[in-house]
Amino acid sequence: MALPAASSHDDIDNLLSRYRTARAQQALFDVRGGSGIGGGGYDEFVDAAGNIRPAWHELAECVGERGRIGLNQLRSTVRSLVDNDGITYVQVDRHGDAVTNGNGAAEPGPWHLDALPLLISSADWDMLEAGVLQRSRLLDAVLTDLYGPRVSVTSGVLPPQLLFAHPGYVRAARGIEVPGRHQLFMHGCDISRTPDGSFMVNADWTQAPSGAGYALADRRVVAHAIPDLYERIGPRPASPWAQALRLALIDAAPESAQEPVVVVLSPGILSETAFDQAYLASVLGFPLVESADLVVRDGKLWMRSMGTLKRVDVVLRRVDADYADPLDLRPDSRLGVVGLVEVLRRGAVTVVNTLGSGILESPGILRFLPELAERLLGETPLLRTAPMYWGGINTERSYLLSNLTSLLIRPVTGGESIVGPALTAAQRKALGVRIEASPWQWVGQELPQFSSAPTDYYPGGLSAANVGMRLFTVSQRSGYAPMSGGLGYLVAPGNAGFKLNTVAAKDIWVRTPTRVTAERIPTAPPVDLPAITPSPTGAVSSPRVLSDLFWMGRYAERAENMARLLTVTRERYHEFRYRRELAGSECVPVLLAALGSITGTSTGDGDYAEMVATAPSTLWSLTADRHRPGSLAQSVDRLSLAARAVRDQMSNDTWMVLAAVERALLHAPDSPPESKAEGDAFLSSTSNLTLAGMLALSGVAAESMVHDVGWTMMDIGKRIERGLGLTALLRATLTTVRSAGAEQTITEAALVACESSVIYRRRNPGTVSVAAVAELVLFDAENPRSLAFQLERLRAALKSLPGSSGSSRPERLVEEIGTRLRRIEPADLEEATPDGRRGDLDSLLKSMHAELRELSGVITATHLSLPGGMQPLWGPDERRVMP
Repeated sequence: MALPAASSHDDIDNLLSRYRTARAQQALFDVRGGSGIGGGGYDEFVDAAGNIRPAWHELAECVGERGRIGLNQLRSTVRSLVDNDGITYVQVDRHGDAVTNGNGAAEPGPWHLDALPLLISSADWDMLEAGVLQRSRLLDAVLTDLYGPRVSVTSGVLPPQLLFAHPGYVRAARGIEVPGRHQLFMHGCDISRTPDGSFMVNADWTQAPSGAGYALADRRVVAHAIPDLYERIGPRPASPWAQALRLALIDAAPESAQEPVVVVLSPGILSETAFDQAYLASVLGFPLVESADLVVRDGKLWMRSMGTLKRVDVVLRRVDADYADPLDLRPDSRLGVVGLVEVLRRGAVTVVNTLGSGILESPGILRFLPELAERLLGETPLLRTAPMYWGGINTERSYLLSNLTSLLIRPVTGGESIVGPALTAAQRKALGVRIEASPWQWVGQELPQFSSAPTDYYPGGLSAANVGMRLFTVSQRSGYAPMSGGLGYLVAPGNAGFKLNTVAAKDIWVRTPTRVTAERIPTAPPVDLPAITPSPTGAVSSPRVLSDLFWMGRYAERAENMARLLTVTRERYHEFRYRRELAGSECVPVLLAALGSITGTSTGDGDYAEMVATAPSTLWSLTADRHRPGSLAQSVDRLSLAARAVRDQMSNDTWMVLAAVERALLHAPDSPPESKAEGDAFLSSTSNLTLAGMLALSGVAAESMVHDVGWTMMDIGKRIERGLGLTALLRATLTTVRSAGAEQTITEAALVACESSVIYRRRNPGTVSVAAVAELVLFDAENPRSLAFQLERLRAALKSLPGSSGSSRPERLVEEIGTRLRRIEPADLEEATPDGRRGDLDSLLKSMHAELRELSGVITATHLSLPGGMQPLWGPDERRVMP
């Protein structure tokens, strides 16, 4: 849709009028919600006189040009881009556990992104940058001291209980040092603006800072959604920070590392920020690994790869420190690597952020940060922290107890913060008793204050919302490098906002000192990837990664097969449901029974009338029920789950394809609509869209993925699943002799489901022959849908795997299946026993199906399983081994 050529003064006036109205409504909402802002906060968009601030002029013009209709379209565009890029977060409950669906799989939720960026003027950014860089240096100095000489404690500046009582302090980390000048590798800092226009720090994130991946992904989306505004403003790029992070990780390797191998350690796809971890890993070009991918051997850290081990030098840690090693730290952890702490002590690997860096998130440390800055750096912090009051100091304890209703109460021993304004009288009294009983365990912090900025997130056009931002730095040899921009966010209304809960993300655009014109956005993402240097991990794939790729191949093929069979079954049902007298009508219960056989679920007891009567609900369930084994929805659901587990291996096009299928299928209603026409339309469009999506995904895999060992394993899964689907379908449809009319209809339907009907009609015009069908779909090695073709591809794929000997068990199994198939004459499969069964065909298909299932199990056991048994952790020089 074309936009007006330019905005008029009336457009801007109307825009300002709408914004002021929205701002007033937001202020009233804040007061009623208990946020206490009451409209008195700083306004990023307009000044006290109601004039648009200089940094926002272009955005105001852009919004004015679009109007309400244009903003609605923009919101829709952003939502589509987010879906197409597969940007998600995993929903967690109040205990921090991932919300799962009925299959026990993590339930990824949509990532909410505001289309309008948060603009920061050059002058404001200069202040922010200087303050954040200084804060990173300060926290680095504190971290170095707390795990080193502890001057801050011995000099009396920091009370010792604030150090040792916080769960972020890891005793096992004392003496472990990161190579280079800095012990704090990466720092995230939540900042908001106070009513006087100054900036204030609300929280520091030093354990395993999250959000940088989201910030880079958000920039890609927003820049593509509003390219005209992106070009006019020309914000500073965020991508150089990714390059700085990549180089810093390589630079952090131990001195003995010649070609450092870097990995990103993730808790897995159940992590709330699984996308953030995977996207950052893909941008950096480093493998995303989980605990099962790593192992300690001979006093070193290794990554598993197809029966071999690859030495790891640097780990970017996204697992909380106390979960990093179940041997030396938390014994119930399944997220860490046994023996990792000892390897760190030996200096054989570098883990960043270093274990123990979470102590810097302690409210007790933050309370004394100004004193620590003076003691360790001889400087005064440029960025203020929200005022804090420690219960261990009498005067501050008195203030804390008398102001519980207006403070954020934070325990220094860990645990959730308590929002004072949300407490009832009884809760305040109980909390006061707890504080008086152990005053040193509590810190009161003034409630965060937020500025307001324009947003397009809420329906109805431009509105105002409270905003905050998370900024990032990474250590360099000379200091710290900031990301130009970061992760902005809309603060949740009411008391939830005081705990920095959010409702949507917001891209942060930093203005340049002078107005420049950005380069026109190319087809590629605006997030420039870091310069790629030769990586020793290029051909490394762990059994876990290969297993997910293997099942990606299987689930994609399963979804494609199911979509075809559902389509042909539905079409035959509509063709014959009122024409039972025709011989061809027998195909309906046969196809329904085939669906039941393939999925292992019941589709009726064989009674024609009952199966036809229940066909609509059966077809709906097999299409849309995510909890029904083998259904189309379940296959797509598990395909998505496997793909998310190896996101760093996938191209952006993969998510575009998957997102379209997911939107149509995974959000379907639980039951068919009352209107049969609507139900039929849904089933038809969903099957067609899924089929198109799976074909597109197959094309992306063939043309956009490097044909390495991971791609090979995915292709192996695809070939096995195609063979299993083919043998199951033919056995369910062609092994029983029926009347000529029924035989023809059933055979044609089976050929359509096998995607072989066109070539069959060309080769066998006007005839129906089981022998001819078998010749085409079982024995013809030139037909990509035939069993012989799948076996040939499996033979070649297994031979290309690393360590292939030509006589491994999987290779022998494929050779045995192929040999048996070659000994069969297609004409013999036509013969039937007196009871109307094609015994040879049934026996062949049954055995082939069983052997393909066996092949899948053998491949899983030999190539995709982790080795069992205990191995020495420390090497021959140490006499300590696991019993």
